[in-house]
Amino acid sequence: MEPGGHGLLPKLAFAALTCSSALALYTSRGGDDHRSAAFVAGAYVAIALLFYYLRRFERGEGDRGRTKAAVWLLTTLLTAMFAARVAPLMAPPVALAVWIMAAGTVGAGFWALFLQP
Repeated sequence: MEPGGHGLLPKLAFAALTCSSALALYTSRGGDDHRSAAFVAGAYVAIALLFYYLRRFERGEGDRGRTKAAVWLLTTLLTAMFAARVAPLMAPPVALAVWIMAAGTVGAGFWALFLQP
């Protein structure tokens, strides 16, 4: 694959994400679970934006600092969304561990993108 080109794998991954999200939204229609539908829609939009900014970052397009910030903010958002969804299902000590791991992931991402020389 040439530099900056689009491979088949990212396209397949995005197609699988789209199909999975559409199926989840379809199965939640008509029900009272609007929070789940909002979660799926929000996660889909965040992941789609993450694909976009990661591609920009790999190509070196735009301001690299702003692109890094966008990538970090989107991954932080996704981490918080998934932790908030999983933690209430767990026993309190495990829920605390979920939030500690989420905070560690966010901190490590910040260190890797902004503080590492």
